[in-house]
Amino acid sequence: MIRQPSSHLIKLSIVGIALMMLSGCMSGFTGTRFTDTAEVKTGDVMPIFIATSRKMNGDGSVTAELSSTTNYLMNLINIPKNHKTGQIERPSFGSESRNSHFTFLSQRVLDHDRFRAEISAQLSGRVGTARDILVYVHGFNTGYDEARFRLAQIATDSGFTGVPVLFTWPSQNRAFAYGADKDNATASRDDLTTVLSELGTMPGVGRIHILAHSMGTWLTMEALRESAIGGRGDLSGRLGEVMLAAPDIDLAVFKQQYARVGPFARVSIFAAADDKALNISSVLAGDRQRVGALDLNDKAQRDEIAKLGVRVYDLSNTDTGDFFRHGTFAAAPAAIRAIGAQLAMPPDDARQAQAFEAQIFETQ
Repeated sequence: MIRQPSSHLIKLSIVGIALMMLSGCMSGFTGTRFTDTAEVKTGDVMPIFIATSRKMNGDGSVTAELSSTTNYLMNLINIPKNHKTGQIERPSFGSESRNSHFTFLSQRVLDHDRFRAEISAQLSGRVGTARDILVYVHGFNTGYDEARFRLAQIATDSGFTGVPVLFTWPSQNRAFAYGADKDNATASRDDLTTVLSELGTMPGVGRIHILAHSMGTWLTMEALRESAIGGRGDLSGRLGEVMLAAPDIDLAVFKQQYARVGPFARVSIFAAADDKALNISSVLAGDRQRVGALDLNDKAQRDEIAKLGVRVYDLSNTDTGDFFRHGTFAAAPAAIRAIGAQLAMPPDDARQAQAFEAQIFETQ
């Protein structure tokens, strides 16, 4: 007699597949393929600063456990010479090569004061947008290595000339740990709020831009909301672009967050109606609309988000080779160019642009 699987096991399987789809790296950590084959010849070494709510071991290694304090580091990341826009080139097997792969070169553990001093030293003598800081906040199911390589890739591909800073929280980097990741993201709100506030007071800093992905967008909006409630909504006048990629945020929750954050921030959303990961997230949440899966061909949804005055980039039907279409913001050359254009916009132009962006919807 063949025993049929129980309905409980079937439900667990469906949830498991759904959670895997919500991963920040569903296209594979070996690199996301895309249709544009233009090459970026770099071979550069990029310093990135890291602030984390992850616990650290005595040997300086970073864990997936929640720390009682914020920890600080500086990494040197090698960008391969023939890097292709949108990819994180990593070996599928065998040894890594500096010529062909993103590689980690070195790490320094810093205390709070040294973190400030090192960033200030990087900013010293710079002018224009090179004085800016880009903070990247990763999403669900994202390991430490992937997060730091992703920031290096985005900074390279977007042409960002300022100082990249990664805020990494203790994702469990497991498909079935969605609940644990959400709890750890929640527990990291104060850490991110403090880091953003500190960056805004750095000597010589220009603007503080934030790029967040998936679950990291919820963490970012919560931290900015907390800053606004605490009277520091503009990060000491330094808050620049807030870019939310595939935000895994309930639309009603986002409206409440934006009510606090909106007066201080120029918010952009990278959305795709065909983001399969967020569509499943919506189903699991009781058919609640996710901000990152807005259908801009639907007048009701378009009008709903337009009322808030945010800029929306429609990445629907953008082919990057990613079946789930959840990481398009970092893989599609058009999306990377849009991010780069916002980061390169002079402050006065950015402030002026906000007045007419409320109903701009750009299809990539």
